Amino acid sequence: MPISFINVSTSSRVNPSISLYIGSSDRLLETLKEGSKTVIDRIILTGITPVMLDDVTSGFNISNNLSLDPIYNEMLGFTQDEVGTLMKEIGIEPNMINVDMELYYNGYLFNQYGEHRVYNPSMMLYLFAQILHPKLIGNIIDDNLKIDYGRVKRLIKNNREQLTEIAQNNGILSELSPKFSIDHLLDPNNFASLLFYMGLLTVDKVERGLIRLKIPNYSIRTIFWEYVKQLTADCNPDVLIDMKEQRIALIELAYSGNPHLFIEYVSKNIFSRLSNRDLIKFDEKYIKIILLHCLFQSNLYVTITELEVSQGYTDIYMQRSHLYPDVPYEWVWEVKYISKQDATDNVLETKRKEARVQLEKYRNSPMFAGRPDIRYLSAIFIGKDKYEIEEI
Repeated sequence: MPISFINVSTSSRVNPSISLYIGSSDRLLETLKEGSKTVIDRIILTGITPVMLDDVTSGFNISNNLSLDPIYNEMLGFTQDEVGTLMKEIGIEPNMINVDMELYYNGYLFNQYGEHRVYNPSMMLYLFAQILHPKLIGNIIDDNLKIDYGRVKRLIKNNREQLTEIAQNNGILSELSPKFSIDHLLDPNNFASLLFYMGLLTVDKVERGLIRLKIPNYSIRTIFWEYVKQLTADCNPDVLIDMKEQRIALIELAYSGNPHLFIEYVSKNIFSRLSNRDLIKFDEKYIKIILLHCLFQSNLYVTITELEVSQGYTDIYMQRSHLYPDVPYEWVWEVKYISKQDATDNVLETKRKEARVQLEKYRNSPMFAGRPDIRYLSAIFIGKDKYEIEEI
């Protein structure tokens, strides 16, 4: 009797070392192809990348890639309605959710014609598991989703400019390759596509005949911050990451309301040690990435960039973590940068006024008005080794 359906699941983790799986899959796929002539009616392969698919087509050239088909878009994640249904089924009430689920876990779209953006299932199940077992609550971002920097180090180093652009601008304009050979894995033309298939980028919109890919959510954005910081440290051997000093500075920031130790730590150990090459594109966005990653290392705050308020977008907002409700201070920071050659008194004073005006707007916005626990900081970095901070 013919087998009407067979599901073959390969690697559950997509990574540039995918060639390790190819040798063990070739014979299997050839056997399945041969079986399709007699006993196998239909085959569905999951967890397989277009890199792997391209390299096994000599033995398995009867496949169609459904990953980019818009009719399967909602199949690859949880829609908003499905999240609501799942919460009812497992007994989670809305008042038990103290995390912005859309910010952290939503945002995936696999085709520009897809009807709904979807939540990452692994992220959602991780969150629900922690809610159901409150004594085990830790990070609201599952560390298991992170692709270790060491495994993608070569890929990232060969595409440093693109990685920095994505981290700074929350995305990149690119063609989306349906498949590519393992031999062209490091090709810059395939870099954004590979990040898409790794789940680190998703479809934003069509723009000028190309696809704008964006970072889907805050959880994935933290991975890019980590990559940029690690890449910066790799390319600048003098950069010193002292986790103990950083941790002490963040505790002082959160509980004493003193930002000086943290800003001095970042300036002394990272910014002042950057190479001239890094300084070429050193700007406010680059500074924010490094600051955000350092801040993110602490569970005391949920650190958000470009938070939309009625009066604009904050550079950095440090929201008190639900894990540490005793933290007395939240922070809104405005970050400015002046190159050393442009650092005249007039330019510096202009930046000071800009920061003050923006912070006052945030203070008076409906989101923050009447909140005595929120403090406002202007941080102006001058070249790579000077700065001034002012609490507004």
